Amino acid sequence: MKTTLITGASSGIGEAFARRLAAQGENVLLVARTEDKLASVCNELGRANDISAQYVAMDLAETDAAARLFEETKRRGLEVEMLINNAGFGSMGDFTAFDIERDMKMIDLNIKALVALTHYYLPQMRERKSGTIINVASTAAFQGVPYMAVYAATKAFVLSFSEALWDENRAYNVHVMALCPGVTQTNFFAAANTDKPPMRAMQTPEQVVDTALKGLKRGKSHIVSGWANYLTTETERLVPRWLVARIAGKAMRPKYGENR
Repeated sequence: MKTTLITGASSGIGEAFARRLAAQGENVLLVARTEDKLASVCNELGRANDISAQYVAMDLAETDAAARLFEETKRRGLEVEMLINNAGFGSMGDFTAFDIERDMKMIDLNIKALVALTHYYLPQMRERKSGTIINVASTAAFQGVPYMAVYAATKAFVLSFSEALWDENRAYNVHVMALCPGVTQTNFFAAANTDKPPMRAMQTPEQVVDTALKGLKRGKSHIVSGWANYLTTETERLVPRWLVARIAGKAMRPKYGENR
C-alpha cells in the first residue's frame, strides 16, 4: 500500500502535513514519541478521509530506531512513496551552558535519523523510479547563528545533504527537497527550553506546508517559506559570513546571552 511517512507528526509542521495529505487522499504513517496524540490524530484522519492512517510511536534519536521503523513498514506491507523527515528539536542559549548529552541527542535526531531514514527508503524509490523526500531544514541553515550554534549547524547539514541528493536522484524520477521555514507557530521554543518570544512574525504550520507543496510542483532543490524569510536568506549571500554572524549575535545576545 502506497503511504506517506511523516516523522515528528504529532504536532506542528508534521501534523499539518498529515492533515493536508490525508485530505488529498494520501495514506499516512505518522511517527513521533507521543502515542496518545498520534492515535488521536490517526483516528480523526481515518474518520474524516477515505484513507489509511497508521502510526508508530518511537524516539527516532535512539540508535537503531530508523532500522526498526524500516522493518516495521515492511512488515505492514507499506510502500513509502513520500518520506517527510520533519522530526527534530533545537536549543537557544550559550553553547557552554548546555548539557552535552542534549546536544548529542539533537545531532542524533536532526541529522543521524534523517540520514538513516533517507538511506533506507531512497533505494526503493530509485528502483520504482518514483518517490519524494522532504527534509525539513530551517532558515537557520544559511548562516552560523550565535546562541543556536548546534541547531543551526544541524540544519546546514540538512540543506547541503538535500541539495546534493536532489541532483543525484533526478535521473531516477525521485525528488529530494529541503524545506526551510523561519519562525513558525509550533512547540519549538518550548522544546528549546525558552519561553522568550521570537523577534519576527511567525508563520502557521499550514503556510509552511503550502510552501512545501508549491516547491515540489516546481521541482525545487530547496525552498524558503515566507517572502521575508526568503529575502533575508538571499541578502545574507551578499555580505561576508562573519558579518552575518556578528549581526545575528547582536540581535540574539540580549535575549539568550550575556550583555557584553
